[in-house]
Amino acid sequence: MTLFIAFEIAIWVTSVCGVLVGAWLVWRGRKQGDLKALAGFAVMMALWCFGHLALFHNLQTLGMVLLLANPLMPTFFLHFAILFVNEGAAWRPWLSIIARNMGWIYATSVLIVLLSIWGGAGDTVALMGGRPFFVFNELGAVNLGYTIFIGVLGHGVLLLGWRQHTGNKKRSILAMFGVAAWGLLLATSFVFPSFGINVFPYPMLLLPSYLLLLVYGVVRYQILDVNRFANRALLALAMMLVILCVIAVFGTLSGRFGLQALTTVPVWQLWLYSLVVLLVAATVYPWLRRVTERLVFPGAVLNESVLESWNLELNKAESWSDLLNQGGQLLAHHLRQPVGIYMQDSDASEPLYLSVEKTANGWYVQPSQTEDLSPGMRLTLEVFSSIFATKCAALERSLALAEAERKRLDEQHLVELGSLSAAMAHELRNPLNIISMASYNSPPETKRHIQEQLTRADRLVSDMLVYSGKLTLQYQSVAIKSLVTNVLSVLNMESVLITVQIPPELEVQGDIHRLQQVFINLIDNALAYVRNQEGGSVCIEAHMEQDACVCRIHNNGPALDASIKQDDLFRPFVSKRPGGSGLGLAIVRRIMDAHHGIISHREDLGWPVTFECRLPKSPQQASGETSHV
Repeated sequence: MTLFIAFEIAIWVTSVCGVLVGAWLVWRGRKQGDLKALAGFAVMMALWCFGHLALFHNLQTLGMVLLLANPLMPTFFLHFAILFVNEGAAWRPWLSIIARNMGWIYATSVLIVLLSIWGGAGDTVALMGGRPFFVFNELGAVNLGYTIFIGVLGHGVLLLGWRQHTGNKKRSILAMFGVAAWGLLLATSFVFPSFGINVFPYPMLLLPSYLLLLVYGVVRYQILDVNRFANRALLALAMMLVILCVIAVFGTLSGRFGLQALTTVPVWQLWLYSLVVLLVAATVYPWLRRVTERLVFPGAVLNESVLESWNLELNKAESWSDLLNQGGQLLAHHLRQPVGIYMQDSDASEPLYLSVEKTANGWYVQPSQTEDLSPGMRLTLEVFSSIFATKCAALERSLALAEAERKRLDEQHLVELGSLSAAMAHELRNPLNIISMASYNSPPETKRHIQEQLTRADRLVSDMLVYSGKLTLQYQSVAIKSLVTNVLSVLNMESVLITVQIPPELEVQGDIHRLQQVFINLIDNALAYVRNQEGGSVCIEAHMEQDACVCRIHNNGPALDASIKQDDLFRPFVSKRPGGSGLGLAIVRRIMDAHHGIISHREDLGWPVTFECRLPKSPQQASGETSHV
């Protein structure tokens, strides 16, 4: 009697699981035909199990109808297999034809079912203490054979898919084959009575596992929620088995320790009580965990939304300064007090800060000045430090990729323009020299005009060679003020007011000749726009900001065309002043890039036009090394 109850419970569980799984698949697979077909398979399996339950409770007509509808179950599975396999790179036209004509296969299956019901293809035998159990008679052989044929055909389609697909799709098909072997083992016991083998179908006690494992094998690589649920389900099952073992051992040994009352309690009751306790504990655990965290770590509000917000904001950083500033703002907002994040060896200006350090084992972030903080704030700092270290490593990789891409583009740029500039130098300078010699006996005014135009053409050729050629940097200490003074001595300043605000001791590591060219181009460009206007003024200032030397060349000339974007401004021939080559700013950017610096145009410093150069005080190359760009 107990065995029959266990069997009926297993069938009930399978039926309920089939309905729930079918509904869930229809909901999750609203736009996926394969999941809808799998939902049909789950529902038909539930109905098949209901047929067994109907026979158990003397509803013979209903039970026979549901059990003889057996062929519809593999038909749904065949439909699912075709749709699951026939997509992506493994698409096969003939499978699409079968999918479009699945209605005929469904119709054939329905016809087999109707003929089986009309001809009485099933009977019952007394099994499990006289309870009726379904068996196929001679006419039912057609029903059973057709069911087996469609099932084999469905798994044949999966075999084809396993050979054609790769990756997660192939893993899913492999998992389905493993589950199919398990299902075959369970289903074999169902047909034993049909062949006169009156053995209790013990494997059918595990029937609920077949449907769940099949669905899990299909969707585990598509729907992440299923894996989370499976993880919790396996954990619950493991806990149930552990409790079962502990209760069995405890019930056996309790009498030896004077606990006679427990020896009279049935083991299944002790197990049931323990499961109830486990269920209650699992229900209240999340709430109790939040309460204890608030008591032990007051003020620490760390949940999935906070961590996700931190990750999203930190992912927006495109430079180290952005990352440090963004991290400090996030942490300060969360802790409601000023927080700074600094690289190692930087001077911290906040009482509470995080020190970021690159070690041989990766990035390391250490909170400092935390002695007076609450446990909750310390926990927040530790969690944030771990996340921030991960973002440092990600940004480092991103910048390395960007640098590699920049070098690739530079190399491509050199290949394209190098040959062009060499050809121009050869083809243009020879005729320019001939024109210069031919103008020797021209009238003075004509000769002067020709020489001016020849000088302009020669400068255009020279700028093209500088822009397209390879830059070789010889690093040394460069005094910025002295450099600017030398540049101003060779430029035509006429009536322009020049102001220099540079500390005499300000120095950087760089190539003095290339940096001189930067200042010549920028200052000459500024003079060209203010030289012929009343009250023309140019201001040159420089100072240190952290580890960078910031040089700014201001002028009160007309503002640049607002239609020119920041990135386009430093491209060749985009912004061309009268008499210029159109390459001045492009050359400046090339030299600044070679020094690992930044050149930008600004309008927010009180002057109509400002060009700002940021040069690292200590570039990556050591002093005296040669850099080729």
